[in-house]
Amino acid sequence: MANPRQMLKDMVNTIKLAKKSDKDDYMQHLRLVLLGMATVGAVGFIIQFVFAVINLGHR
Repeated sequence: MANPRQMLKDMVNTIKLAKKSDKDDYMQHLRLVLLGMATVGAVGFIIQFVFAVINLGHR
């Protein structure tokens, strides 16, 4: 196991080094995340739609 005192020091150093993103950077990340979620959702919808059409053909 790691030394708890050293682990706490590392956490404090990480927090000191971390900086808050500016608004432009945040908006760019938000757009990328939303685009990724929309892409995954669209792929899932297309797959579900294709299998629904295939199942309708076998009735």
